[in-house]
Amino acid sequence: MHHRDGWPAAWLVDVDGTLVDSNYHHTIAWSRALRDHGEDARLTSIHRLVGMGGRELLQSLLGRDDEAIRSAWREHYEVLLPEVRPLPGAAELLRAMHAGGASVVLATSSPADLLASMRAAIDADDSIDDAVTADDVDCAKPAPDVFAAGLAKTGRSAADALVVGDAVWDVRSARRAGIACVALESGGVSRSELLSAGAIAVYEHPGDLLAHLDAAGAAGAASR
Repeated sequence: MHHRDGWPAAWLVDVDGTLVDSNYHHTIAWSRALRDHGEDARLTSIHRLVGMGGRELLQSLLGRDDEAIRSAWREHYEVLLPEVRPLPGAAELLRAMHAGGASVVLATSSPADLLASMRAAIDADDSIDDAVTADDVDCAKPAPDVFAAGLAKTGRSAADALVVGDAVWDVRSARRAGIACVALESGGVSRSELLSAGAIAVYEHPGDLLAHLDAAGAAGAASR
């Protein structure tokens, strides 16, 4: 199927904060996990790092990785998981991307089994061609590996793809992979920070991007 004129041939879409409203749940889970193991950090400091892989987040926060804290985060997050809901327009956005003839690949720093829960909540698997998780790469965001691996699954060039994410780490990861990034404010990061990181356009949430997909595609084409 020929992809719609002016649109990318591949969309690489982040999940947490981009398609599901989970970033603050992650923040609380990390806070509880840190306290379990005698560490502490302000919630704002943790939130600013959500979107990174767990190892990378702890390295930034504590200066070291800690498997016990990562395991505790997982336990605390699973308690909160039933409260995580898709963001407005998430499923419709994925369906519109797919209907436009593009490959749609989810690209997340989360482990594969957590992505399965998110996919069930989003309920748009008929429009998702593939997925890349932290389990598929050596280094999670902000390294470029997740988006580079997602791009490889599409068989397209970086110039023919667009990343959609919500964190500064998504934007930086995409840029390191040579792919332009459209950003959403639904993860709690401001428009100005996302633009400063290199996002080519910023929208409020998935539904807002859906309403402006032609403009986003045009911004991607102009950035090549």
